[in-house]
Amino acid sequence: MVENRTNRIQVIARAAGILRLLKDTQSGLSLGQISRQIGLPRSTVQRIVKTLQAERLVIANPSGGGLRLGPEVNALAQANSYNVVETCRLFLTELTELTGETADLAVLRGAGVIFLDQVAGTQRLRTVSSVGEVFPLTTTANGLACLSRIPVKSALSLAVDEWDRRGIKGDIKKMDAELSHIRQNRLAYDKDAHTMGISAIGFAFNDLSSGDVVAISIPVPSTRFLEKRKLIETALRKTAFHIDKLMAQ
Repeated sequence: MVENRTNRIQVIARAAGILRLLKDTQSGLSLGQISRQIGLPRSTVQRIVKTLQAERLVIANPSGGGLRLGPEVNALAQANSYNVVETCRLFLTELTELTGETADLAVLRGAGVIFLDQVAGTQRLRTVSSVGEVFPLTTTANGLACLSRIPVKSALSLAVDEWDRRGIKGDIKKMDAELSHIRQNRLAYDKDAHTMGISAIGFAFNDLSSGDVVAISIPVPSTRFLEKRKLIETALRKTAFHIDKLMAQ
C-alpha cells in the first residue's frame, strides 16, 4: 500500500516536472527532448504525456514542433484570480456587434502569441481559431501589436529569432519602422501576411493586473477588408480607449 502511494506521488512529481519544462517553451518539445532534459526514459515520458494530453494539460503544437502546455493549464491558473478573458469578453462581444466580424483575444508568451478567446462574427464566411493556438509575431496583427508594447531591443530580437526559425529573410529596419508607426497610431495590420485571403487589424495593451501584453484583433476575409476597414479601425480605437481607461483605474 505504501509502495503504491509512493509510486503515485512520484508520477505526480514527474508530471509536474514536465509541465514546468513546457512552461518555458512556445514552439514545443519532442518526447526525446523532454526525456533528455528531465532525465527520464522516453517510455515513461510518453505514458505521462499521454495522460496529460487526455486532460488537455498538454497538447501537440498544430504547426509542428512538438508538445506544449494545453488550454486547461491556463484555465486552472485563472480559476481563482483576475481573468483577462472575462474582463475582455464584453469588449469582444461589442466589437462583433459593431462590425459583424470575428473578434480575437491573444496574449504574448515567449516567442509567440497564444490565442485566448474569440467571439465569432455574424458573417457566413468568417475566420475561426482554437483556444491555445500559437501565432507568430511578425506576420500577424496580434503579434505586431504586442511587439509594439515591449522595449524596442526586445521586440527586434524576437523578430529576428522568428525569422531565423522560420527561414525568413526579414528587414530589421523595416520592422523597426513598422513598430514605431504602430506605437504612434496604435493599430497593427496584417494584410494576407499570415494567411493568404485573411487580413486583420489589432491593438495591444499592457494588462496592469497580470503584467501581460494582451492583444485584441479583428480578422476578416481579404475580400471584405477594404469595405470594412474604416469601420473596424474606428471600433478598435474606441475599444482601446475604454480598455486604457479601465487599466488606469
